[in-house]
Amino acid sequence: QVQLVESGGGLVQAGASLRLSCAASGFTFATYSMAWFRQAPGKEREFVAAISYSGMTYYADSVKGRFTISRDNAKNTVYLQINSLKPEDTAVYYCAAGSVTRSPMNYRYWGQGTQVTVSS
Repeated sequence: QVQLVESGGGLVQAGASLRLSCAASGFTFATYSMAWFRQAPGKEREFVAAISYSGMTYYADSVKGRFTISRDNAKNTVYLQINSLKPEDTAVYYCAAGSVTRSPMNYRYWGQGTQVTVSS
């Protein structure tokens, strides 16, 4: 059974940092590209960052320089380090596994999401 379980979200003040984790099981993690998406209330799900199975990273322009995606294949875990949080970063953050693109349509497996709320 495939599972992606996100953790690390919370309520923080603007300027703070968070580290999101996504623990994967039930598939060959090392052969999949992994990504983070986010969805704010009333908005479509948007691409945040992705990392290929070989470690290449990709970011949305809105998060470049503040977000860092990484993976630990030994732990079947992908991370998202978020620095200098802004109120506009408030959203549910989802982890996904699939082909490395910016489109959610190309991701096969999804987690349940973790809420990040940034107060001003």
